[in-house]
Amino acid sequence: MTPPTLPTTHPLPTTTPAEALEIQQRLVAALMRHFPDGALFRSDVGVVPGLGRPDTTARVERALAEAFGAPAAALVQGAGTGAIRAALSAGPWRTPARRLLVHDAPDYPTTATLFVDAGAELVRADANDPTAWEAALADPGCPAWVYLQHSRQQLSDSYDLGAAIELAQEHGRRVVVDDNYAAIRTPRIGAQLGAAASCFSLFKLHGPEGVAVVVGDTDLVEAVQSANYSGGGQVQGHQALDAVRSLVMVPLNWAAQTTASTELAARLKAGELPGVADATLANAQDLCVVALLEEPIAERVRAAAAALGAAPYPVGSNSRYEIAPLVYRMSSSSLAANPELAAWTLRINPMRASAHLVIDLLRRALDAAVRG
Repeated sequence: MTPPTLPTTHPLPTTTPAEALEIQQRLVAALMRHFPDGALFRSDVGVVPGLGRPDTTARVERALAEAFGAPAAALVQGAGTGAIRAALSAGPWRTPARRLLVHDAPDYPTTATLFVDAGAELVRADANDPTAWEAALADPGCPAWVYLQHSRQQLSDSYDLGAAIELAQEHGRRVVVDDNYAAIRTPRIGAQLGAAASCFSLFKLHGPEGVAVVVGDTDLVEAVQSANYSGGGQVQGHQALDAVRSLVMVPLNWAAQTTASTELAARLKAGELPGVADATLANAQDLCVVALLEEPIAERVRAAAAALGAAPYPVGSNSRYEIAPLVYRMSSSSLAANPELAAWTLRINPMRASAHLVIDLLRRALDAAVRG
């Protein structure tokens, strides 16, 4: 059998080690300003009068806003999906029509559920085509709000997020960006590119389960905080501190992971490993390597890799739990656009492993899969 052809991918810009260090130092400097006199060693809980949330949480929010160059930030529960829901509820969902301009591609499954639950009216335009994107924005019937996913929704996506946001701003539209899998890994998030809000999970950045953040314009962030008035819905002080303690360690770690992923893709594409026909870097959720096999045995290879110690499924696609390399299937949204790749491809994220270690793992997994 002849394997299918991998689509041409357009990976997002990646944070260099120098940029990663700069991000880390911005965050450290912001934490120092907002946590004087040893306050980083203390935390509180509850709905503090005048704040509506723990004082520690409010301090972390101010530090995150400063580190990301945004007017404001709100910590929320519900991980990345919860952050997106909070931002949409504070902006687009405040109008009865609940209309959004979105990229014309398969939606991420949890985001699609949000759209359905809200009864949203989606207007679709191809963000990969600047002419089509601008025409949609210029249409008098275009919604006032735009929703964009920073990471790729399908392997062939090529749009420049900053350019897409700029066009939206020129036409008076406000943009909410899903920055999951892109925050820290790329030099700038949507809010730094002009979006009204960036939403992303801190669990995907080694933080505690469920904690996420909305970073962006003051009016939208204050609406998020106002809606979250329940004490049980707050991110408590110890959770907020846990999130930033982890976050300061992430940038350099991600830069090292990007180096390993880039090396792995190049070595596989060069034909170093028999059984692999092609490989490419892609932002299929997180930055990963998509390996095309010579035979449609991807399921057997994944099972063999798991038996050899690889992660058999993601936890957060870069949570604190993920140490061993991930050898998994393509994301649902990627396969919706390219279903023919299901039996032929592996999605590989080195996590904390080197390219050499991943090559060795794949070699043994392929041998085991071929032997049956």
